[in-house]
Amino acid sequence: MRPKTRIYDTLLAEHLAKQRQMAFISGPRQVGKTTTCRVHGDTYIDWDNIDDRESILAGPARLIDQFQLDRLSRTPPVVIFDELHKFPRWKQFLKGFFDTYADRLRIIVTGSSRMDVYRRGGDSLMGRYFLYRMHPFSVAETLTQEIPDEKRIIREPKKISPTNFDALWNHGGYPEPFLKRDMRFSRRWQSLRLEQLVREDIRDLTQIQQLDQLELLVKLLAERSAHQLIYGNLANDVRVSIDTTRRWIDILVSLHLGFLIRPWFKNVSRSLRKEPKWFLRDWASIKDLGDKAETFVACHLLKAVEGWNDMGLGKFELGYLRDKEKREVDFLVARDGKPWFLAEVKQHDESISPSLKYFQQQLTAPFAFQVVLDANYVDADCFARAAPPIIGPAQTFLSQFL
Repeated sequence: MRPKTRIYDTLLAEHLAKQRQMAFISGPRQVGKTTTCRVHGDTYIDWDNIDDRESILAGPARLIDQFQLDRLSRTPPVVIFDELHKFPRWKQFLKGFFDTYADRLRIIVTGSSRMDVYRRGGDSLMGRYFLYRMHPFSVAETLTQEIPDEKRIIREPKKISPTNFDALWNHGGYPEPFLKRDMRFSRRWQSLRLEQLVREDIRDLTQIQQLDQLELLVKLLAERSAHQLIYGNLANDVRVSIDTTRRWIDILVSLHLGFLIRPWFKNVSRSLRKEPKWFLRDWASIKDLGDKAETFVACHLLKAVEGWNDMGLGKFELGYLRDKEKREVDFLVARDGKPWFLAEVKQHDESISPSLKYFQQQLTAPFAFQVVLDANYVDADCFARAAPPIIGPAQTFLSQFL
């Protein structure tokens, strides 16, 4: 039932064959980072293992000797560092390790915290790594694990089996519940994952003391996927300041509980001043079917946009549209700074949204889709030609991404 490889296996194999830089693999807890990376590694070093931690603290030379990384080999050995970001001086450690041994081995670094935040100014590792953001299974990834062609990043449509689509919808795309397909297990898995995130990850990586209030915020956010975030209302409900609420949500985003999509403007500063929409990364537990459908599509689009960016296929952005007259479209994907396609999500087949028509005309986007979750697959390319808005099944539309 599980594909022999994931798209990240293909991506990592290509990186190790062609690139000297370290591969940073970032993604949510239990998304499959360690399982995927260990297939490609010769030596696995886990910060959470006390013996490995002692070796890391002793310095790079100790690791080289302990794991015999200085032996002659036909191909450079691959070393995996797991959860190294929990080490306060992890960047300095990696800089020294890479600068000394990069010509003799290859390095993979994995973590459940958002390692892409370290691409900001002042990053001592700049130029020494490429980032790959790992996501749960998607419609397209159950069908193919190949890297898309640079000349045509949109795939040809393929039909997902009804059992796989139902499993994605009901159990989510995280490997264990998706593959096990047992509702009792999935509910227990979801509950445990949330508890570990709040009680372990936040404790290990932050200085937050008010865990009870933070848990209340997490509960409120679980009920507001696919909705605009009004920070003032959340702050009142949790009884903390607006600044604290913003900081806590940023932390929850960095730990992959959810993600934010901002309204799209050509002027970036205007986008940052407007309220973002919040989406959970695990849609399976969302009770409202409309919110679940929008979150399901949002997660697929985020995976595509981040994947295309990480593969160097262009500059892609994901946003939503809303104007003063309260016309709104769920998603806009921009390519190299220009609107590429719009998507409005519906649970059932309906007439095309007037807002979708309006914004496509205003922005001159080549494509616009009304994506219907319960529509049957149609064997036709959604992106065959630029056209006015069309109604298309989610099963067809989502099969064309990553």
